[in-house]
Amino acid sequence: MKIAIAGYGIEGASNYRYYAADPSNEIVITDQRQPDAALPAEIATIIGDDAFSQLDGFDLVVRTAGLAPYKIKTNSKVWSATNEFFAKCPASIIGVTGSKGKGTVASLIAGILKAAGRKVWLVGNIGVAALDVLDSISSDDIVVYELSSFQLWDLERSPHIAVVLFIEQEHLDVHLDMDDYLNAKANITRYQTADDILIYNQSNQFARAIADQSIARKTGYIDSQSAHVKDGSFWYGEQKICSINALQLRGSHNVENTCAAIDAVWQLTQDAVAIEEGIKSFSGLPHRLKFVRELDGVAYYDDSIATTPSSAIAALNAFAQPKVIILGGSSKGSDFTELGRELARQDVKAILVGAEAENIAQACQAAGFKDYEILEQATADQFVERAHALAAPGSVVLLSPACASFGMFKNYSDRGDQFIAAVEAL
Repeated sequence: MKIAIAGYGIEGASNYRYYAADPSNEIVITDQRQPDAALPAEIATIIGDDAFSQLDGFDLVVRTAGLAPYKIKTNSKVWSATNEFFAKCPASIIGVTGSKGKGTVASLIAGILKAAGRKVWLVGNIGVAALDVLDSISSDDIVVYELSSFQLWDLERSPHIAVVLFIEQEHLDVHLDMDDYLNAKANITRYQTADDILIYNQSNQFARAIADQSIARKTGYIDSQSAHVKDGSFWYGEQKICSINALQLRGSHNVENTCAAIDAVWQLTQDAVAIEEGIKSFSGLPHRLKFVRELDGVAYYDDSIATTPSSAIAALNAFAQPKVIILGGSSKGSDFTELGRELARQDVKAILVGAEAENIAQACQAAGFKDYEILEQATADQFVERAHALAAPGSVVLLSPACASFGMFKNYSDRGDQFIAAVEAL
């Protein structure tokens, strides 16, 4: 086939390796800018601002996840790594999506199933590139696939078990509007049959709206008939599983995430010992409410992966003590209204940075929250030094930005790493 690899970052490189494994394929790499990664030797390229408008005449145009389908102008078939994986994967797939929590829930599901003795592949946003391991997967394995809206955008199949977590306004810097975002998310269940399973957050209006479109067998969480908490323990219906103390993660939102994971794995194992072991073995993702150090009676936590307002709210609610929170970054089109209201309810000081600092400040003003300051063009060292100066003994300093990282940092991981380095240097 004649194949265009559209977008050449980490996923684009994986797409190239997959299709280049067949020497009969003729491959062209195309991107709007010169890729950061080194290109394969003697590969044909189309590079430039109009690159995605020069793709007529290919058998396949394989877009990278973050490249919006509407930006590709072609008479060729547009495809993706996610579509290819779903079409070729021999194993059952558990797909997890949501605006927050999907990495945690996918990890919990994978950990529980491994403890139950299953061979599990964790792929997608959180794990390895799915196509890199496709040839190693057998029909008896289980795939847990963390699915972003970008991966779901044009998906043509749905997983056997779909999990839809909390959804809020996000990625409107890339999606056309909220309807486009929700329509992409809904693909996780759109092609399910009545024999498939949907787990969804029944307290979230957007997750409920997606579930209303589904013909799969549905379980809304949290529910007393399925996974829930009673008397300090996780239960499934009338079966006690384990103490909530098995959970190594802070915050009530992670109790909800664990219930969603239990609901998903219950279709495959009801082994309470394995479920407890899987829950206990997961200590959290990098940059997700991770303790860094304590200095002068102040505890510092890295929550750089919190790129939405609700993630920052969850972080605030994970601690009872006074807090200093570092907020801001680049725009994803988020609404900060509820974050402003939550700040007004908390014993907290806020440091606002990045391109979204003014928008967050407006939300603070509307909510009557005044204990904030804006640091113009602040580096990680500078906002950590300021947080250190504001924090009293017995309080917590949180990097939980509620925004994307771009402009100031390469990505959320770079932001978290720089925060950790600055905290360690205090």
